[in-house]
Amino acid sequence: MSLFQIDAGRDWRGGQRQAFLLTRELAGRGYPVLLVAQPESPLEKKAAEAGLRVLPVEIKNDAHIQAGWKIGRAMRRESCLLAHFHDGHAAGVGGRAARLARVPVRIVTRRVEYPLKANRFSRNKYAEADAVIAISQRVRDVLLEGGVPAGRIEVIPSGIDLEPFAGSLDRDYLRREFGFPPDSFLVGIVAQLVDGKGHGTLIEAAKLLKTFLPKIKIIIIGSGALELRLAEQARGLGVGDLVFFLGFRDDVPRLLASLDAFVLTSDAEGLGSSIMDAMAARLPVVATRVGGIPEVVEDGETGILIPPRDPETLARTILRLANDRDLAGRLGAQGFESVRRKFSAEAMVSRIVDLYEKIAASQKINLRA
Repeated sequence: MSLFQIDAGRDWRGGQRQAFLLTRELAGRGYPVLLVAQPESPLEKKAAEAGLRVLPVEIKNDAHIQAGWKIGRAMRRESCLLAHFHDGHAAGVGGRAARLARVPVRIVTRRVEYPLKANRFSRNKYAEADAVIAISQRVRDVLLEGGVPAGRIEVIPSGIDLEPFAGSLDRDYLRREFGFPPDSFLVGIVAQLVDGKGHGTLIEAAKLLKTFLPKIKIIIIGSGALELRLAEQARGLGVGDLVFFLGFRDDVPRLLASLDAFVLTSDAEGLGSSIMDAMAARLPVVATRVGGIPEVVEDGETGILIPPRDPETLARTILRLANDRDLAGRLGAQGFESVRRKFSAEAMVSRIVDLYEKIAASQKINLRA
């Protein structure tokens, strides 16, 4: 008997982190769990390193028949009792496999605030699920607008593993690595370099700040198709010497510990798990008032919310934090307490397990069998 966790992501983003944390915690609690992940993906590698059971399956798209066959065979072989799909492609391919394998409990997680597509195939991913987990109230609203019944939606925010942020972190790591002066003011963002994340707005703000805060350094962590364009933008605005592209890094907690402030400039966001990381690192956070972000950041208490695509307000807010270290420290401390109380991995997993057990009990299924 097995519980299947299926994620079709090829990168290491918020969704993959949540799938990993959930699989690890389920295994630790004694559940027979199997993770289906893309071959050679960061998720597959990290899960294997952690000693978790992993089935690598290449999922090319929602209609990838071969992937569905492979997953379906595994479900029948393992007598799968529950399948949890962590993204749209996983729900498309895995959902059909689960239906044919007669998996009794099916769960889908929705992490983005974009509207559901109007076609029947897309909406069936959610219509056929026993429950749909929304990571924020905003995502719940999107699901309701897309026709998912309210009674099948469960809002369970993403969780964060606080352990990597425990203890004494090296606050000068980036200053040593890049030779920054000790009084540099380091502002960072962790996000894929793709449309909708607002990196261009941050670079425009850097141009405005160059005169008033010449010691500023912009640290961009993440990879993506827009890197060359963003680098050209920085050079064109005369801030190429202030903006540093670090690419994909798997030592994000150490990098965050070196920053003085964190920003997230997204145009849309399901919740914003990178904000939680920044809060765990006790950083003051500046984020856009979009999607589920206001459910994480309480304006003026655990961070500062600003409008999207507004480099002037972003620049003023960063300057305010640089000039008021007491404010920055207070926001960082209160942000840490908030994420510790409300967004721990343990709390997330406990709520998901409760959901699993409630649905299983209604069908007289023992998930630990």
